[in-house]
Amino acid sequence: MNFLVTGGAGFIGSHVCERLLHSGHAVWAFDDLNPFYDPRIKQHNLRDIQALARPFEFVHGDLTDRAALDGLFRRVKFDQVIHLAARAGVRPSLEEPALYQRVNVEGTVNVLEAARLNGVRKLIIASSSSVYGVNSKVPFAESDPIFRAISPYAASKLACEALGHVYHHVYGLDVVMLRFFTVYGPRQRPDLAIHKFARLISAGRAIPVFGDGSAARDYTYITDILDGVMACTQKEFGFDIFNLGESQTVRLDQLIALLENALGKSAVIDRQPPQPGDVPITCADVSKARARLGYNPRVKIEQGIPLFVDWFTRNLL
Repeated sequence: MNFLVTGGAGFIGSHVCERLLHSGHAVWAFDDLNPFYDPRIKQHNLRDIQALARPFEFVHGDLTDRAALDGLFRRVKFDQVIHLAARAGVRPSLEEPALYQRVNVEGTVNVLEAARLNGVRKLIIASSSSVYGVNSKVPFAESDPIFRAISPYAASKLACEALGHVYHHVYGLDVVMLRFFTVYGPRQRPDLAIHKFARLISAGRAIPVFGDGSAARDYTYITDILDGVMACTQKEFGFDIFNLGESQTVRLDQLIALLENALGKSAVIDRQPPQPGDVPITCADVSKARARLGYNPRVKIEQGIPLFVDWFTRNLL
């Protein structure tokens, strides 16, 4: 099949492209290589994909450029779209809320419209655990109320989920929304905690810790995420939403200890006040994904951190 992967040069997107290529599909990656973080990192990801010598094409483009998307969809007959491209991050969204709505919401509308007008019936769209906001019920289930977003990023992902439902209801598109829970592993974005902390600890520099270290996250290793994404490509759902997480909460201070052990160095802690927009805990109820997708997360944080550190030490940029 022909797959379009938006955000295909990024962390999750580049892994999705590789998994699709290894599965025998043809892949087009659409990415604007924006400077949210060093574009050389994405270019390095693309070189890794291109080295596979499989049917792959990179398309440099912007989600908000409707003409560019329309031209691509007219040129290539796609069977499915995996829409991962977005402006990411809770804290940066507080600084540029309009940019996040434009790229994430308008960009998603552009992808949905291009799919509708060109006969693409199936889309898998990345959402986020951030849509749950400060959820009093743990673990978080897809049926929980989600109208208490506490960041512009979370609000933009809520809007994308609503748009996915609209395009299913009105136009009959098959749309799956995937709520990712703190994905990590090789190629992780350098602004995310695990990568950022590893870099600072290695350099002997202080790591910023917001709050008392009790904030807990459901860290999900990239290969488990890929298993969930690929399961969604293989059947029809109408419209559905799935959590993809590990269902194991890890406190921030525990995460730092795991990184210290894997790196063989102690961290210097720079205590900071809690940040607006940050939630105290995330934890995925994955029972629905287990039942419907056969999703079975395998990589616990005690295994995943050494795997990440091994990649990190071999790929310092």
